[in-house]
Amino acid sequence: MINLSVLIIVHNEEKQLKDCLDTVSFADELVIVLDKCSDRSKQISKKFTKKIYSGSWDIEGRRRNFGLKKCIGKWILEIDADERVSIKMKNEIIQIIKKNDSDWHLINVDNFFGDRLIKYGWGAYIGKSSYAGLFKKDAKKWGNQRVHPKIFLKGKQGLSLKNNLKHFYCKSVSDLFCKLDSYSSARAKDLNEMNSNETLFRNIRRIFSRFWKSFILRKGFKEKRIGFLIAIVAALYPLISFLKYKIEIKK
Repeated sequence: MINLSVLIIVHNEEKQLKDCLDTVSFADELVIVLDKCSDRSKQISKKFTKKIYSGSWDIEGRRRNFGLKKCIGKWILEIDADERVSIKMKNEIIQIIKKNDSDWHLINVDNFFGDRLIKYGWGAYIGKSSYAGLFKKDAKKWGNQRVHPKIFLKGKQGLSLKNNLKHFYCKSVSDLFCKLDSYSSARAKDLNEMNSNETLFRNIRRIFSRFWKSFILRKGFKEKRIGFLIAIVAALYPLISFLKYKIEIKK
């Protein structure tokens, strides 16, 4: 019987994939979805599982739903290649599955900037503080958005995991701005398909509210320069997405 499937979505992650897979090898099944991979991700994956699916998806939600359908475990742990499961977290997951009295659980996340743990300021599509990452089959479904798709959950929510997932979000300042560029481009396409009525003024106003939320309310100021940087990126994300939509797509 397959009790636990681990789903990992991969896009050119040859530098991080093996370390991730090493931490989830305790699972009964590993399912890896390779999206537009041109590096050695497939060769690395073959050393851990036969359930490898290669393809090309423009919609984030669709590729994740594709992966969920390929999982046959009673429970699913959904993580990314830049994330790591500790031994304590592994043991906690095993106990939750044995207890089997809930349908889904939130996993708290430790976000890293390079090798440094950054506790404050994350959110607003930059990093993540927690997510519904452990759930029973069919308890979770993703929406059809390109970036940060909506999540639909059903059933009973269990307690959040006590042990945090390690998330190596970005390696450097340049890496962070590369993510901003990628996410804002995808968001611009979503805005176009939604025929969005967003305005320039509304997105300029969001700069101040999002910066305040990240740097003050989420205590990003405690992280000093990196906290300030995260707040700036969080603040600019909607405006840059909007400008790409209006200038590069809709014209």
